[in-house]
Amino acid sequence: MTSPVDLIKKLTDVFTKNPNSNIGKLFTIVAGPINDLKTTFKTIEEWRDIDTAKGTTLDLIGGNVGQLRGAASDEIYRIMIKSKIARNLSKGDVNTIIRVIALAVGADYREIKIQQKFSDPLDPEPAALSLMRLPLDKLDESGIELSQFVQIIQKTVAAGVSVQSIELAGTFEFGSLPEEADPERGWGSLDDSVIGGKLGAVYEPGKNTDLPI
Repeated sequence: MTSPVDLIKKLTDVFTKNPNSNIGKLFTIVAGPINDLKTTFKTIEEWRDIDTAKGTTLDLIGGNVGQLRGAASDEIYRIMIKSKIARNLSKGDVNTIIRVIALAVGADYREIKIQQKFSDPLDPEPAALSLMRLPLDKLDESGIELSQFVQIIQKTVAAGVSVQSIELAGTFEFGSLPEEADPERGWGSLDDSVIGGKLGAVYEPGKNTDLPI
């Protein structure tokens, strides 16, 4: 931030470089608005980033890519914008779907798995995705609902392809012996009081509030 002393130092030697002088007092008055401008310009620069933009600024970013906000919060709207950008470039293939998911929730590509229904040996079906694996903690951190997340994926796949289910991978595990207990993963045994990790979940599409995507 700019201080009156910094401004005084920029004066030539013909001026009195004293903070208590008249020109020093003038710089004290000027320093405040200068700092306010610097703060504003810094905010403008930062808010060009989807991850830091808020409110109407985020609306403008969404408008540039053709993504309406609806009733979504800033956090969920960021996911919608990111997925819209990826969908605008989407070819509808599996790799693109994985890229959209990873971009939307901040997951690594290797944490996501998609199984196409036509390759299911028990119940093959064309033009359908039977399973999409994603770390539950990533979706939880994003704040988006499962049904809304499915909407994003459904808009990413090729026309006519359905999203039948999503399996969210948890981190909860049982250890075979008490000494193997890991507080970050789960119980070490049935009577162990140490609990950690998260349960997984399976989602099948139903009737929920839609996002404007």
